[in-house]
Amino acid sequence: MPELAEIDLKVFVDAVTHYFQTSTDEPATIRSAYLAQDIPPSESYIGLITCSGRFRGCVHFSAADSMVRELLRCWGEYDHSEANLLDAVGEIANTIAGNARRHFGTGLQISVPVKLRGPSERIKAAVRARPFVIALRWRDHNAIVVVDLAPDE
Repeated sequence: MPELAEIDLKVFVDAVTHYFQTSTDEPATIRSAYLAQDIPPSESYIGLITCSGRFRGCVHFSAADSMVRELLRCWGEYDHSEANLLDAVGEIANTIAGNARRHFGTGLQISVPVKLRGPSERIKAAVRARPFVIALRWRDHNAIVVVDLAPDE
């Protein structure tokens, strides 16, 4: 089975820009896309989806506390408890992975989101030595989508 192609990675870029456009009426801009050097970067809130089937590994979305709070305000949600912040990043990760699943087909199974808060050392590369990183900006906030998928052999 082939590695992820450029068109496969574009699916994730399109998914994240589409997500922000539809959920906030403001598009996110892609700052850069690159291969992580070792430990994938992350911010303080992380929504992680594990994938299996045609590809295995994970996709995660992470954002700083300030971005997640602003997203909640944008959605009309004023409960900024830890649980709501975690639910927000989990929902974003789930939506991005779900949109990618449309491209990859039913052969790609996605888990329910795992939601984390804390240091990036808790997130390690799952299957790739150098996961793909999509750095984005929405309003004045930065966020990251990490695509760490490899063909299941």
